[in-house]
Amino acid sequence: MRRSAILAFFVAFSLALPASAASDKKSPVHKITQSPSYVMIDPIYTTIMDGDKIVGLLMIGIGLDIPNANLRAQADHAMPVLRDVYVRNLMEFTATSVRPWRQPDVTAIADRLQRVTDRILRRKGARILLAQVAMRLTK
Repeated sequence: MRRSAILAFFVAFSLALPASAASDKKSPVHKITQSPSYVMIDPIYTTIMDGDKIVGLLMIGIGLDIPNANLRAQADHAMPVLRDVYVRNLMEFTATSVRPWRQPDVTAIADRLQRVTDRILRRKGARILLAQVAMRLTK
């Protein structure tokens, strides 16, 4: 009985050992691009209203291209502020300019976000890249 308990312990230990050894390895990092100057920003969602009714969502996927390493570090540090300003600015844009019966103006969106980026970072050099602008209507 004692031998079988010891044998079971060693078998369980040997089976657990490769799993723990595998978890020590670093998992590969998924990168969107090979460019070191690209900074990804999570998609931003805003509500599309028609009168007093919610009729859908506007989803905007963006990234920043920042070739200057110092400015990129500054943008990484300021990312919570940048994201907050992006969301607030896009909420205002969606409330005043997006209508469910027409496509949103992607040039206006890019221009607004570029001005906000330049203002928050206090200099030019970070370019807004629009990855996706999509509307999802609930009607």
